[in-house]
Amino acid sequence: MNPTLELAKELISRPSITPSDEGCQELIAKRLEAINFKIEHVPFGDVKNLWATYGESGPLFIFLGHTDVVPTGPIEEWSHDPFNPTEKDGFLYGRGAADMKGSVAAFVTSIEDFINENKSEMQGRIGVLLTSDEEGPAINGVAKVVEELNNRKEKIDWCLVGEPTASKTLGDVIKVGRRGSIGCEIKIFGIQGHIAYPHKAKNPIHLATEAINGISKLHWEDKTGQFQDSVLQISNLNSGTGASNVIPGELTLNCNIRYSPSTTTEAIKESVESILKSHNLSYEINWIQGGNPFLNTETTLIESVKNSITSIIDIVPDQTTDGGTSDGRFVAPTGAEVVELGPVNDSIHKIDERVKIEELTQLSEVYKNILKSLLT
Repeated sequence: MNPTLELAKELISRPSITPSDEGCQELIAKRLEAINFKIEHVPFGDVKNLWATYGESGPLFIFLGHTDVVPTGPIEEWSHDPFNPTEKDGFLYGRGAADMKGSVAAFVTSIEDFINENKSEMQGRIGVLLTSDEEGPAINGVAKVVEELNNRKEKIDWCLVGEPTASKTLGDVIKVGRRGSIGCEIKIFGIQGHIAYPHKAKNPIHLATEAINGISKLHWEDKTGQFQDSVLQISNLNSGTGASNVIPGELTLNCNIRYSPSTTTEAIKESVESILKSHNLSYEINWIQGGNPFLNTETTLIESVKNSITSIIDIVPDQTTDGGTSDGRFVAPTGAEVVELGPVNDSIHKIDERVKIEELTQLSEVYKNILKSLLT
């Protein structure tokens, strides 16, 4: 019997499409309560969050993860029912197998084994923080729980995020930082009119063309040497009434910038708005702050993770900061060391998401080794 595999299958069988949890956290809570964890359910709105802790004093190590998954897409295109976990050719198939119910299962089994083997030698505390709001807006999930923990003066020392970080094989890549994310919605105003009388109207599409070209070329250099340079990407552009004989009165533009710690949100806002102003446009802009960037360099946690991977899998991981954001962005500002380590990410959010069964077992072993190196 493979305990990590069996728990992963139980979790995958629950169709917890964000922000639904479908009983995943209750299942985890029962497993952890059985080994004397203190359990707290911390819901906000329609989001379920679980905060579970073990130990009374000393440095706090937490596993951070999510129980929600993205929608399946066309179910008929899956080789198997996405919520009927299926083993085939050494892989476990199902929505959430890699992102990130496999990691959550490995959290639990690694903790169970660690406490069973090292209870008397343990020095410190273990925490598990799970949310059903990572794949969604990420408003009522980890951000809110961390705020609550800060209010309690609860200090997190080390945070291991189970996001799927591996490229080709488990352990080949760990994330030691993430770019921040800021978006904006820009509305550019003209005057609606008949297409045959352009002199009586102002076409916002024509007015905005040069400004759009300008902001699309914006570039902020990374000075840390650890991140890609920051660029602005336009994700949506909408204008027009649907009629071919009407000059529109408004254009809406949505943009997003993923930025490194050497770029500030103030610099980004100033660059974008200076271009809009230079073209004398009538506009409104609404900025939406996602997460702030973070970067760990050589820390105790990084060394522990690297050494544990090498010990169990016999490879040395690359340290990267690429990809999107993760809930680690809410924990890093507290001063905690944050590292992300999880399964291969080549099938996440795709049809026929899968994870290697052997690597689930290895992941649990690596997690257990990290606990042992930090807490004994």
